[in-house]
Amino acid sequence: MRLGSLLWVGALLAAVPLATLLALLLGGALAAGPGLAGMAVVALGALALAALWLADLGNLVETLRQAMLENSSALAHAAAAPRLPPVERVARGIERLARNLATRAAQVGDLLRANEAIVERLPDPLLVLDAGRAVLRANAAARAAFGADLAAVLRHPVLRDAIGQASALRGTATADLGLSAPVARELRATVIWLEPALADGGQALVVLSDRTRERAVERMRADFAANASHELRTPLTSLIGFIDTLRGPAADDPPAQQRFLGIMAEQAERMNRLIDDLLSLSRIELTEHQPPAERMDLGDLLARVAAGFEPRLAARRVTLAVEVAPGLPRVPADADQMAQLASNLIDNAVKYGREGGTVQVSAALAEAGGRWPGRGVVLRVSDDGPGIPKAQVPRLTERFYRVDQGRSRAAGGTGLGLAIVKHIVNRHRGLLAIDSDTGRGATFTIWLPLGERRALPP
Repeated sequence: MRLGSLLWVGALLAAVPLATLLALLLGGALAAGPGLAGMAVVALGALALAALWLADLGNLVETLRQAMLENSSALAHAAAAPRLPPVERVARGIERLARNLATRAAQVGDLLRANEAIVERLPDPLLVLDAGRAVLRANAAARAAFGADLAAVLRHPVLRDAIGQASALRGTATADLGLSAPVARELRATVIWLEPALADGGQALVVLSDRTRERAVERMRADFAANASHELRTPLTSLIGFIDTLRGPAADDPPAQQRFLGIMAEQAERMNRLIDDLLSLSRIELTEHQPPAERMDLGDLLARVAAGFEPRLAARRVTLAVEVAPGLPRVPADADQMAQLASNLIDNAVKYGREGGTVQVSAALAEAGGRWPGRGVVLRVSDDGPGIPKAQVPRLTERFYRVDQGRSRAAGGTGLGLAIVKHIVNRHRGLLAIDSDTGRGATFTIWLPLGERRALPP
């Protein structure tokens, strides 16, 4: 048969529906005779089978094409079931493969979302930079800490140098930097260069750890050592000077000797008080993580402490009024530390309050809600003295901090009394509030919990 005839037959087979073609061929074969009719039937059967193959394979190919074009899960759900078993097995295999791929894709998606959630909730600010050092992503901590100032942070020369070093090393670099805006803070920057880059082009991770509090604690420790040395050196210098005087010019002057010995005794007593307060502060800090387990009657303790102030009260003509609410429950507390706390607060009120004035001490039950986080006992000590400037109130519990240096030393203060009070309150998982301003006295309020233990304050 010539090529043109073959093309014509192929075109006819492609254009004529299968049922019509079968009818035409079978009719022609029967007219030609029985032998040719049998051959025609076999040929028609083969042609029909080939048509079914082509139809099923065409459906599979179309499903694959749609799935690739739409990037969908169409592979897992074939539109029409194949009519031939071999093709059906191939189709079912493709469906299983598609379901497995869809499951893996869902798992990868879940993992990516989990990673994003972890990064988003990290307590430290984290930035993802591209190769050009532009910010691709910033977690919630970074957005909260810097807001629109992220670009300014990245322009910090120390951080830029750290990023350049990490890029050159293809590794990790760290640097310490200080920022003055939006608030003053000190940061430790850790830069991690990523090889290969992330899918979104992320080339570097920048983690910024806030070290402001840590640096402040380090400075406080250094200041504490310097202040303690200064506080001890002053009376020691005075003692050495008077000893030299007694050995020399005052060796044969009994009245001068008595006067100098009195001053020396005062200086020695001052050193003794300072050392006692330092030791007390150290002991309290050692046990600060252990809340007291025993309970005590706060009313009885206040009565005992107040009785010890009678000579001081008489000397300054100060009235001490103690009021304890009836039926006050016993509080979980260390009796010795609570006695020291009450003594320090009353001592300050008598010492710095108005001469001839009144110091009020009260203890009452406080229910949950309002100013306090739970049910507890509130101890309050108030004076009617000159008060404390509001700007200085937040610093009152710092070690060796004095509102009036000269007046405090003249009154015999060590500068550690309120620091001791703060640490005792912390150990008891309580709260300390100070209300004062110039010209209206000062009120120190302590809340002590009765029920569930609170976490140790930072």
